[in-house]
Amino acid sequence: MNKKFLIPLAVFVVLLGFLGVGLTLNPREVPSPLIDKAAPAFSLTQLHEADKTLTPADLKGKVWLLNVWASWCVSCRQEHPLLVELGKANVVPIYGLNYKDQRPDALKWLDQFGNPYTASIVDADGKVGIDYGVYGVPETFLIDKEGVIRYKQIGPITPQVLQEKLLPMIRNLQG
Repeated sequence: MNKKFLIPLAVFVVLLGFLGVGLTLNPREVPSPLIDKAAPAFSLTQLHEADKTLTPADLKGKVWLLNVWASWCVSCRQEHPLLVELGKANVVPIYGLNYKDQRPDALKWLDQFGNPYTASIVDADGKVGIDYGVYGVPETFLIDKEGVIRYKQIGPITPQVLQEKLLPMIRNLQG
């Protein structure tokens, strides 16, 4: 048999293998380089009280969620009722990172759909989002008492993700 035919066949088989593995992966489970690392520092003004700021250092000692959202985000509407329920249950404080949004639009959106956040902070230029590796909205980060990111949810939180991943991790971290 001619070796000229074996090389393209071998390349084809390898590419087919990569394709097969790729098709079995969940695109929502993109590993974040920030997992198990300190949450990036920021100091941003609060949405409802523009004269007040919030930093991750203010939250040391508690387990908390950072939910990246925007009034223009269609997928944010999908997860929002779940966040409102979670906020009312007082399981974990939820802080919003209002991403590349207009303050009046964000305030109107929360008035219309409910406010699950302990506080929401304004990232109008998206620089903090970049520091957190945000590439789509919504995204949610679970941060432990030491300020270390333990989990990143890309896309809307679903009831299944909440029950099977987030709540068990929250309870474990709250210890």
